[in-house]
Amino acid sequence: MTPIQKTKKLITVSERNLQSAATRLLPKHNRLVSTEVEYLRRVLPEKATQVEIDEKVLLVRKLPWSALVVD
Repeated sequence: MTPIQKTKKLITVSERNLQSAATRLLPKHNRLVSTEVEYLRRVLPEKATQVEIDEKVLLVRKLPWSALVVD
């Protein structure tokens, strides 16, 4: 028998889900500012796994501000 592989559940990349991830992951329960949320919604697909969202939320705080703002 082959082991059953569980597919990663896709969730909607919404502001609420992004803020929930930020509250859970960032120090002192920081919330994302609107520019960070807009950036994340641009770089992530409409639906993503929780792991993908978590990685991007952690990454967004390390990016220079100029990378977040669209010209």
